[in-house]
Amino acid sequence: MSQTLLRRIAHAFCGLVLALACGPVLAEVRIKDIVFFEGTRGNQLIGYGLVVGLDGTGDRLRNSTFTRRSIEGMLDRLGVGNLTDDDLRTENTAAVMVTATLPPFARRGSEIDIAVSSLGDATSLRGGTLLVTPLTGADGQIYAVGQGAIAVAGFSAAGMAASVTEGVPTTGRIENGAIVEQEVGFEMSAMNSMRLALRVADATTAQRIADAINRSGAGRARVLDPGTVEVGLGDKNDMPGMMAAIEQLAVAPDMLAKVVVDAKSGTIVIGENVRIGEVAISQGGLTISVRDTASVSQPEPISIGGTVVVPETEIEVIERDSGFAVIEGDVSLRELVDGLNAIGVTARQTTSILQAIKAAGALHADLEIL
Repeated sequence: MSQTLLRRIAHAFCGLVLALACGPVLAEVRIKDIVFFEGTRGNQLIGYGLVVGLDGTGDRLRNSTFTRRSIEGMLDRLGVGNLTDDDLRTENTAAVMVTATLPPFARRGSEIDIAVSSLGDATSLRGGTLLVTPLTGADGQIYAVGQGAIAVAGFSAAGMAASVTEGVPTTGRIENGAIVEQEVGFEMSAMNSMRLALRVADATTAQRIADAINRSGAGRARVLDPGTVEVGLGDKNDMPGMMAAIEQLAVAPDMLAKVVVDAKSGTIVIGENVRIGEVAISQGGLTISVRDTASVSQPEPISIGGTVVVPETEIEVIERDSGFAVIEGDVSLRELVDGLNAIGVTARQTTSILQAIKAAGALHADLEIL
């Protein structure tokens, strides 16, 4: 065997030993995906408006007094006044609530999406057009104005004896349906520090974020609490540049050992750090099968009587015992799944098993059942 081949085998063996010694490599993610910068948030907007152009699916003015008054006020401002109750019998108008989120750093003249929801007894907003609607914030100031044709995903159809509804036809959206008229003041250039708020508070992850920022030289970071990292300006004294540099840094977030169970759908999500103490599990069941059949009893020829239907019921009981499966102590996620699959349990049966393991004190993780 040549020396070159021996060196290659030695290098490959050393690499394998190092890989086994290091264990699993934690996946790294960008800081911008696990934190948000305090102060750079959206603001909720709300407004009340009218939707016109509906094909007889709007509010019934007899039941929706606010819709009638809104129509009267709009027409009066447009020079059409002195209307009586007999003059307003339209079913092509609906009163709606308009909501939107004003994104951070939105400038005057930029466009944002809006959501439109029926307020009265309209059956569908399909084909409608929202009239000019001011959108106000929590402080009562107008920040945007919305208007446009509504896109509705759901539909509703009805006949004389049946009806069908798909989705929610009384809600819709208008893409870029509002124009920003007033900006939210936020002077980033006057700041000398910025706080990063973790989407999931964790002391280990916060410390890793601070260490990554300090190593990169983008700023001076320190951990305030498990959910907050404060970063001071670096030598360049450039807050936007510091934010851009920080959000591209990669760290490996730490995860809490947790098991989440959705009892309705039978979905189970088990975290990587979940550990199980040594337990013995037995999953058995009792199946009862009931079958009903009917037999016909005919009278004898030339006799008094009639045909009689006689019900017959057959009950079968099957007891299944799968025995015990031993799961050794301090097993990993893969070993836990393999152990549960070995005894042939389903997702719904696994829920009761996990609850029993938690009650026995062998599940070293949080168990959350939705």
